[in-house]
Amino acid sequence: MKNSINFRLWGRYALFTDPVTKVGGEKCSYHVPTYEAIKGVLKSIYWKPTIIWHIDKVRVMNPLRTQTKGTKPLVWGGGNSLAIYTFLHDVEYQVTAHFEWNENQPNLAPDRIDGKHFNIAKRVLEKGGRQDIFLGTRDCQGYVEPCEFGEGTGAYDDIDELSFGLMFHGFDYPDETGENALNSRFWHATMRKGVLEFPRPEECETRRFIRKMIPREFGLGKNVQPVELEEALL
Repeated sequence: MKNSINFRLWGRYALFTDPVTKVGGEKCSYHVPTYEAIKGVLKSIYWKPTIIWHIDKVRVMNPLRTQTKGTKPLVWGGGNSLAIYTFLHDVEYQVTAHFEWNENQPNLAPDRIDGKHFNIAKRVLEKGGRQDIFLGTRDCQGYVEPCEFGEGTGAYDDIDELSFGLMFHGFDYPDETGENALNSRFWHATMRKGVLEFPRPEECETRRFIRKMIPREFGLGKNVQPVELEEALL
């Protein structure tokens, strides 16, 4: 089954927020993209509940640079506050990813057509994606185009290994796990020769339970949200 795509991802700024920095309200970006952020990019390119995107590798092309900017984030009660955010500046990546069937959506089994979703994703990628591309947050516009993974010269091709410690990996959503819980995942990120090889979600050993959550049910031509069950868990 053809299910893998490669693309170039770039933008002027990126903000892959370190959760630790959210507490004080002044966000600071990780130096490399998170699995969840790249998955969000893939969903903006093409997504259906029939498939689950898996990120295999990300290659860092440009040197890691940061830049602080004054921002005015919205306040829950209304209005704005002042904050300093630390962004990555002038970023470019090469990404290779693939999709698999979402076995937790049995109602969508008739939509598991070999070649259909791959060809749609390929065509949409050539057009720059179905939705706007963001690099971590909506403040950071991104762009995508097809590429050959490994082509060109990367800034860290000659660096044997660079460790970033414990990093946020992604979320375990009930739609994809089949469990009535939302969890966050973490992993020890290491870049080798400029390439991050992400473990699969189930291979991440460090997890944190966030809250109970009921998976959304999908069917051909309809979406079902069990609101009553969701409210019962809150």
